Amino acid sequence: MGPKSFFQTNTYQGEALYKVTREFAGLTGSEVVYDLYCGTGSIGIFVSRQAKKVIGIELIKEAIDDAIINAEQNNVTNATFYAGDVIDIVDDAFFAKHGAPDVIITDPPRAGMHEKLVEKLLEVGAPKIVYVSCNPATQARDLALLDAMYSVEKVQPVDMFPHTHHIENVVLLKKDNF
Repeated sequence: MGPKSFFQTNTYQGEALYKVTREFAGLTGSEVVYDLYCGTGSIGIFVSRQAKKVIGIELIKEAIDDAIINAEQNNVTNATFYAGDVIDIVDDAFFAKHGAPDVIITDPPRAGMHEKLVEKLLEVGAPKIVYVSCNPATQARDLALLDAMYSVEKVQPVDMFPHTHHIENVVLLKKDNF
């Protein structure tokens, strides 16, 4: 991993976090999965064997370079990665080219998701969103915005650094039937 790439330093608990994320995604092998804020691609690569296709997007180009290498080293051929700002990349043309998402996994930085991205997620209306967060406060803010179309189905915190207040919180959102 390069110096600009983020990776969970507690790899044991990182695997536990990824297992919860994969379980919440409920993949069957036929889904198109978008991995937003994908970093080095670790979550997308972890779930790729249960997905039809994974599309990862990350702002930091060096992290995307690492994601491509990670996919190659793990013999993952159904994942592609794109460098750029998520709110600039995920537009109608991008979805038309890569397919509508069946599941969106989002793992934003501490600041949470940009409001424009939340609006785009509501517009796209994927059946499931798995929201991974290291900041429950900004996650709660984003969940309140997503509440216009989604219901919280499951919540699972993962203790990343025992004896500290640092957790990752995984939330499964399902699209409401209108």
